[in-house]
Amino acid sequence: MELYNWMVEPFQTGFQIRALLGGLLAAVMSSFVGVWLVLRGMSFFGDAFVHGVVPGIAAAVLFEFSPFLGAALAALVMVSLLELIHRTTSLKEDSAIGLLFVGMMALGVVLISRSDSFQGSLTAILFGDALGVSWADVQMQLLFVIGVGLMSLMLYRPLMSLSFSPDKSQALGMRPQLTHWLLLLMIAAAVIGSFQAVGTLLVLGLLIGPAAAAALITRTVPRMILTSLILGMISVTVGLIFSYHLGTAAGASMALVAILGFFLILTIRETVAAIVRRKRSTTLVEQGAS
Repeated sequence: MELYNWMVEPFQTGFQIRALLGGLLAAVMSSFVGVWLVLRGMSFFGDAFVHGVVPGIAAAVLFEFSPFLGAALAALVMVSLLELIHRTTSLKEDSAIGLLFVGMMALGVVLISRSDSFQGSLTAILFGDALGVSWADVQMQLLFVIGVGLMSLMLYRPLMSLSFSPDKSQALGMRPQLTHWLLLLMIAAAVIGSFQAVGTLLVLGLLIGPAAAAALITRTVPRMILTSLILGMISVTVGLIFSYHLGTAAGASMALVAILGFFLILTIRETVAAIVRRKRSTTLVEQGAS
């Protein structure tokens, strides 16, 4: 009973419930997108993309317009610049990503430094304000979840083909380049829809942590998506519980639990594998002796 009370106490007030809903919706979006980031080895790109929306949100705070619109515009600029560098130079993709990673982040900090409430605004943008999530934010997030979910369903086969064999995807007429751009759109939507609850720097924890952990213990993509979804929602809930009782930042706590969850599952998997190998070795030795 005491454990039950300890777990439900953080969600007794309206703003705490909104924080939970915001985090859970962020986890759902992150699971739909994060699995494809992990399968395609695009974690570094995802990190850069997360930083890429910072100047848009900073401009929204500075000039007082919708942060969702600002983030969307910044994501469009970053993708356009990536394509420009790719088409006009011989630089590899990681070099272009590195340039924009630092450049967009620096631009965001420069813009927000113009604000009278520099430190408070910067903290909210980078690390989120889970306890400040409003019902309007939740409703907006729900729209993003529906959009990302529908795109994930419609693009399931093209993304599957692209993730495992781009050449085969091209041969089957699935238009891998278009699929890639639509995946970028999904990443942008997940980041834009999650920054309020988790923060632009920490949303990557929900994008990569649960998906990477799911990849350790599942063998099919549907199960990987489902497992990632469950792990993401657990990370959000546990993170908020510990945030409440320990007095830590909510967004950081959610992201940290997601990453620690990966290492916990990795440790359990390797321990079980070692036990199984030892039992097989012992059995073989006993059979040889007999």
